Amino acid sequence: MAVPSSLQPRLLSSFVGGRFVRSTQPVRHLFRFNPGSKHVSMQLSRSLSGLTDLLFNRRNEDVADGKRKRLRPGKISPCRPVPDHILRPPYVGSRQPPGIASGLEVHDEKGIECMRASGKLAAQVLEFAGTLVKPGIRTDEIDQAVHQMIIDNGAYPSPLGYGGFPKSVCTSVNECICHGIPDSRELEVLTLIALATLYLPEFEMEVLTCLQLQDGDIINIDVTVYLNGYHGDTSATFFCGEVDEEAKTLVQVTKECLDKAMSVCAPGVEFKKIGRTINDHADKYRYGVVRQFVGHGVGRVFHADPVILHFRNNEGGCMVLNQTFTIEPMLTIGSINPVMWDDNWTVVTEDGSLSAQFEHTLLITKDGAEILTQC
Repeated sequence: MAVPSSLQPRLLSSFVGGRFVRSTQPVRHLFRFNPGSKHVSMQLSRSLSGLTDLLFNRRNEDVADGKRKRLRPGKISPCRPVPDHILRPPYVGSRQPPGIASGLEVHDEKGIECMRASGKLAAQVLEFAGTLVKPGIRTDEIDQAVHQMIIDNGAYPSPLGYGGFPKSVCTSVNECICHGIPDSRELEVLTLIALATLYLPEFEMEVLTCLQLQDGDIINIDVTVYLNGYHGDTSATFFCGEVDEEAKTLVQVTKECLDKAMSVCAPGVEFKKIGRTINDHADKYRYGVVRQFVGHGVGRVFHADPVILHFRNNEGGCMVLNQTFTIEPMLTIGSINPVMWDDNWTVVTEDGSLSAQFEHTLLITKDGAEILTQC
């Protein structure tokens, strides 16, 4: 989890004045589809004109790049309970973020084994969460599944209660840079499919399903677990359905940035080499590197020294043996300027352009770096 440097489709009744509407017209009179084209046009009565606007004539400010709707907040469900016997981090119960603790996270052999255990569990939870990503799932459902798996393993979901964060995982979709709060929003909402089920015979559904999948979401899932007094922190960006090549390339390059940065880590290496390595690779694709959110030391505390900058910098400090910290670059296709929502957590790109992130927790060893958060 970065720290600041400072399921069934339904046609909602509100669309059509509190009731479902079925048309007596054959489907071919409602939908016009040209083979070879990606577009469907609709011919509807006046009673459905508002719905037509909602589905097909969104105002420009609701569209991020001509294809995707801008993110909007959904409904947030209540915090999920954690059994009393599970050890909680000290910050739980306080709405004030603890910030970055001074001092490095350097471990003895017992501490290293505890970090390996928490890192492995975090990796397993993230891998499981990734299997849930599919069109129509709500991010709150991902949170529910992640929460259950963590507490079933005797651990505490570190984000829950951190500075008042209301959920057990961060889910950052499309232009969300980080700290997205799981809510009622579906991934690639199936409103068009829901509408079609009111009119179309089963054999005609394939056309609309293909259309819906052509412009899929990307989602970063950020998992941190607190197990036996130690945090393991990791994240990855997943594809939802069929995503376009632009999104695929961004996600791939972001992962490459993390891999290249981890490969330079070893005792005595300056931390600024991480930022230079990431920035150099991102520049090859003309991607932006977010500056306001950083990697951090992690272990007995959630966020500790050092601050890991993902861009070129001249900050001092070198890696030391048995130290643990995260690297978690966030890249964007467009603007790197973040905008925070009124919830004081969700951070999105200023221009609505896509953002991707990957993260691992590392242990500095005599031979380089061990990735603690992999299965």
